[in-house]
Amino acid sequence: MKNVIITGTSRGIGFEMVKLFSEAGHNVLALSRNSKPVSDLKLKNVTALEFDIANEPEVVNLSAYLQKAMKTVDVLINNAGFLVNKPFAEITAEEFKRSYGVNVFGVASLIKTALPFMKTDGHVVNISSMGGIQGSVKFPGLSAYSSSKGAVITLTELLAEEYKETGPSFNVLALGSVQTEMLEEAFPGFKAPLSATEMAEYILDFSLSGNKFYNGKILQVSSTTP
Repeated sequence: MKNVIITGTSRGIGFEMVKLFSEAGHNVLALSRNSKPVSDLKLKNVTALEFDIANEPEVVNLSAYLQKAMKTVDVLINNAGFLVNKPFAEITAEEFKRSYGVNVFGVASLIKTALPFMKTDGHVVNISSMGGIQGSVKFPGLSAYSSSKGAVITLTELLAEEYKETGPSFNVLALGSVQTEMLEEAFPGFKAPLSATEMAEYILDFSLSGNKFYNGKILQVSSTTP
């Protein structure tokens, strides 16, 4: 049984991952600004906490909880994301800051909090986007989102290098389009080739075994563009 932390668990891929990890017998800490969807499931070995990854004091306080309730962290999946689809001229400074607050700064803070509880064979999986891959097809309206996801990719590579002697391993999955609520909100009517459950199954498998084969790698998980 692994101790697993997943962010962004109130819906979409994160919500499905919580169910899959629970079914597989793992101990899950589900972090989201809205804990009710997971709490209502009453799953075995799952704790759902109200948590805003962009709120620095909440991230700091998480350390005390981990010390008391979890002791060790085997897998950290940074799945939480904030997406705004607007022309660059219309995106507000607050929306841009929120994108980076959730997608970059929050990820960095949570990793820093979890690291003291992770061992050499631990695995940090950061969820990015094909939009963050240099040279990939880009879409108007995603300047804040895609650029922040590009930053997460570079951060992952840097951390893998910095911790290559001691662990844990760091990898990043650049996802293509997945049929989630966030995708529907950003691109109404667009139909993705993969469901949230299908992608959750892939991420679960990768998070448990991918660090045996990869460290500091970017895996493009997409059969289409976007």
